[in-house]
Amino acid sequence: MQPATSAGETDVQAILDIFGLETGIDWLRVLCGLFLFPHLVVKFQSRAFVKGFFEQAGLKPPMFWLYAALAVEIVTGVCLIFDIYAERAAIVTGVFLLVASWASWRVSKGKWMWNFGGAEYPLFWALCCFIVASAV
Repeated sequence: MQPATSAGETDVQAILDIFGLETGIDWLRVLCGLFLFPHLVVKFQSRAFVKGFFEQAGLKPPMFWLYAALAVEIVTGVCLIFDIYAERAAIVTGVFLLVASWASWRVSKGKWMWNFGGAEYPLFWALCCFIVASAV
């Protein structure tokens, strides 16, 4: 006989089941996907700034790279969150973030610390994505 559960416990379990949150890697997968969405907001709200960033990084034509980044972030974000082709999405996101890390490093002229426009945050995030890809 199973112990009785409250409605709140059932709701939490239903949410965990929707996102496939059974292990620490599952949580990391969802977080890697969720963290893409604030970047989308910046790209939608500050297109001129992002275009200038891509130009400074040498990614030409910058509008192509802007729209490509939007597409990658939307598609892979959804895939990672809902565990749809998660391994492939994590690999694509990891490569995308390596490019972002390189671009940040190039624009910041070699600065490492994130609060100075450095490259370590997207590099760390890329490594998390590769860990997810290797474990799902």
